[in-house]
Amino acid sequence: MKHLMSGNEAAARGAYEAGVKVCSAYPGTPSTEIFENLPQYGDALYCEWAPNEKVAAEMTYGASLGGVRSLCAMKHVGVNVAADPIFTAAYNGVGKGYVIVSADDPSLHSSQNEQDNRHYAKAAKLAMLEPSDSQECKDFMKAAFDLSERFDLPVLFRTTTRVCHSKSLVEFGEHEEHDYPPFQRDIRHRVCTPANAYLNHPLLEQKLKDLEAYGNTCPFNKVEMAGSKIGVITASIAYQYAKEAFPEDTSFLKLGLTYPLPMDLIRDFASKVETLYVIEELDSFMEDEIKAAGIACIGKELTGRLYELNPQLLKERIFGQKPETVDVGVKAVPRAPALCPGCPHRGFFYTMGKHKDYVVSGDIGCYTLGCAAPLSALDSVVCMGGGFTVAMGMSKAFEMAGDTSHKVFGVMGDSTFFHSGMTGAAEIIYNKGNVIPVVLDNHITGMTGHQDNPGSGYTLQGEIADQIKIEKVLEAYGFQNVIVVDPQDLAAMQKAVDDALASSVPAAIVCRRPCLLIKRIKHDIGKCVVDTDKCIGCKKCLKVGCPALMMQGKKSHIDPTLCVGCTVCAQVCPVGAISRKEN
Repeated sequence: MKHLMSGNEAAARGAYEAGVKVCSAYPGTPSTEIFENLPQYGDALYCEWAPNEKVAAEMTYGASLGGVRSLCAMKHVGVNVAADPIFTAAYNGVGKGYVIVSADDPSLHSSQNEQDNRHYAKAAKLAMLEPSDSQECKDFMKAAFDLSERFDLPVLFRTTTRVCHSKSLVEFGEHEEHDYPPFQRDIRHRVCTPANAYLNHPLLEQKLKDLEAYGNTCPFNKVEMAGSKIGVITASIAYQYAKEAFPEDTSFLKLGLTYPLPMDLIRDFASKVETLYVIEELDSFMEDEIKAAGIACIGKELTGRLYELNPQLLKERIFGQKPETVDVGVKAVPRAPALCPGCPHRGFFYTMGKHKDYVVSGDIGCYTLGCAAPLSALDSVVCMGGGFTVAMGMSKAFEMAGDTSHKVFGVMGDSTFFHSGMTGAAEIIYNKGNVIPVVLDNHITGMTGHQDNPGSGYTLQGEIADQIKIEKVLEAYGFQNVIVVDPQDLAAMQKAVDDALASSVPAAIVCRRPCLLIKRIKHDIGKCVVDTDKCIGCKKCLKVGCPALMMQGKKSHIDPTLCVGCTVCAQVCPVGAISRKEN
C-alpha cells in the first residue's frame, strides 16, 4: 500500500524505518514537520525540541558516539549555528549512524537569506544526499544511516522547500532494530585535541576518496539514457523541473549522492552526449566542479543564480519558449504580511513606533512583522539572537559618536531568547551596555507553527516540563529591574518603557501574554465595535496595524470575523468610539 506524504513526513518515516533512536531539532521552515511527525512512532525513539541547532547537533552526535542512530534537523540558516560541532564531527567520525537535515529555502519563502547549504558538505567534508521527491526522502533517509556507518562520516541530508512540502506517493518499508554496541573509550579518535585532529584529517580525506569511488556505482546516482543530443546532470527538485522542461529524447544523470561528486560517472555520461547541461537551483555547486574537471557544460549563464527554478523558467531561458497567456482582467489583491488580530506583540510595537527617538534592534520571529507599516517599529533584523547584540553595537556606536538622542532597545521572542539571546543579555550586563533588552513572551515558538520551547512548559512528546522563567534568567545575569508587563495594556506598556529608561540599575522588560492560537490555553475572546455616531474618522485606530480594522466611507469599521476583542484599538481611539462586547 502506498501513502500520500510530504517530503518531511516521508523523512520522518525513513528515520523510523532506519531504527533511529535519538532525535533533536530546532524548528525552522521548511524542516519543522519532520519532527512534528516523529512522536507518532512512540517508544521506538526519543525526540525533542532543542533550545537551538548547535545543541541539537551536539546532543545527537553524542548519541551517535553513545551507540545509537541519531538524527538532527534544521533549516539552512540553522546549520550556521550548528557548524562548529558538525565540522569537528567529520574529523572524529561517528559511532552509529549520524544524519543532519539541512532544509534550504530557495526564493526565501520564510527566511532571511537564500544560502545554498550544499557548500557545507564540501566545507565540512560530509557525505551529502539530496532526495527529489517524497519516496526518495523516505528511502534516502533510511540509507543515510547505513552510509554514515559504512564510511564513518556524518551525512548531510539536504532538502529544499519544494521537496519538504510537496506530496507524492510513498511505499513503506519495515522498521529496523539495531544492536547497541557497548561504549568503549577511544581518546585517540574522539577527543579533538590538535594532535588528534592532525592525525584524523588524512583519514577523513581518504574517506572522501572512497566515498567518491562508491558514488560512481551507487544506487543513488542513476543514468537515464534516451538520446545522444542533449544530456542533463541534475539533482533534488531541479530534476523534476528538468524532466518537464527538456525534450523526451534528453538523457539524464540524476544524482542523489551529490558530495563528493562521482567524477568518473560524470565524465562517462558527458562523453555520450553532444551538449551537456547542469540544472541546479541557487549556486553553481555542481557546475563549478564539473568545469574544473575539464568537462564542458552549460549552466548558470542560462538558468541564473537567484530564486527557485520551475519548468516554465527552464523552457524560457534554455529553449526560448514563452507560454501563451490570457489576460482575464483580474489582478490579485496585494496582501502585506501583518501581525494577527489580537497578537500580543502589537501593543509593544505600537508603543515603540510612537517615539522617533527609540532605536529598536529586532530578531527572527513573528515579531519581525513589527517592521511593517503602519507600526514601522524595527530598525534592524539580522539573525536569531542578534536582537540584543546588534542593539549593543548600535549603543556603543552612539556613545563613541557622542550621540545621546537615541534610546536603544533590543527585542526578541521567548524561543529566540532561549535559542541564542541569553549570551546577548550577558554581553549587555558584562560590558555595561546602554541597552534595554525586551523579551516578547507569548509562551510558544509562533512563527514556525507553535512548537514548544523551554519556557512553554511542555516537550515535543507532550510531556509536562519545567517552565523556565525568563525574568529569573535575566535577574540571574544581573538585571536588577526586570519589569513584567501585559503589552496589550498600552498605558502599562508605556510606563514599563519609561521606568526601564529611568532606572538607575540595569533594567529589562518581559512583555508577557500568550499567543491566541495556543489551543491548550483558554483565552478571553470578545468583539470590538465602532460607534459610528462618535467616530470622527481620524484614522488613529488604523495605526495599530490590525487586519480587522478598516475604513467604510469616512468612518472606522471592525470586521467581526477577524476581531478577537483585544481592545488595543479602543485604547488608541481619542473619542471613545470603540468598545468591547463580550461573546
